[in-house]
Amino acid sequence: MIPSPREQEARRRFLRSALLGGGVVAAAMAGWLPVLRAHALRLRPPGALEEDEFLASCIKCGQCVQVCPVEAIKLGDIGEGFGVGVPHIDARVQACDFSCDAVQCILACPTGALTHTLSKKEEVRMGVARLDKPEICLARQGAGFKGVARAKGIHRYAEIDRWNPIPIADHPYDLELCDLCVRECPIEGAIQLVPMSDDPADKRRTPQVNQACVGCGMCEMICPTEPAAIVIDARKQWRAA
Repeated sequence: MIPSPREQEARRRFLRSALLGGGVVAAAMAGWLPVLRAHALRLRPPGALEEDEFLASCIKCGQCVQVCPVEAIKLGDIGEGFGVGVPHIDARVQACDFSCDAVQCILACPTGALTHTLSKKEEVRMGVARLDKPEICLARQGAGFKGVARAKGIHRYAEIDRWNPIPIADHPYDLELCDLCVRECPIEGAIQLVPMSDDPADKRRTPQVNQACVGCGMCEMICPTEPAAIVIDARKQWRAA
């Protein structure tokens, strides 16, 4: 039996409503996808509030992006769910230049999503470095390094020009023992190389991350191995080994 024009129109209205409702639900659920997939925490700029507070406070204005002297801060794309448009840093691609004066991104933030005062103490820790792949670390092998550490990334070399960053690719190294993670760290005492044995002839050294580490990502970016032997754990706090 052929439906009447009134029945056909009613069906069309029902289908339109169902499709519209499904689209709204899908859009709402899209924000949860990174959560449902246990999406790894993004490395946020210095001084970021706790993740939930940060997502609620950040208005995605991009001011922190504009003032970053090494263009380390990027805004989340559509795959970030609730983090769309929220600033983050991919340390392997471009580390935070934590040596920039007064941490400019914090000064530029209009809402306090980035702040010098976190919880009960004043700090701007982003995370903590961790030796992720000790088996490929050159220092642990007692090996040196010669050549360009990375094809990507820029860095403000104090001995060249404190104020203007240059491509890492324009600054080759010739090291008897690879110490790039220590050499280029902007935080004094954050990381050091310690002997792996009591033998004076043993050249092997292992990176030791200290409490001064703020998780800026310089060690991850400059590490010449592929993938990086040392990485940053976002939001982690330092703990003695």
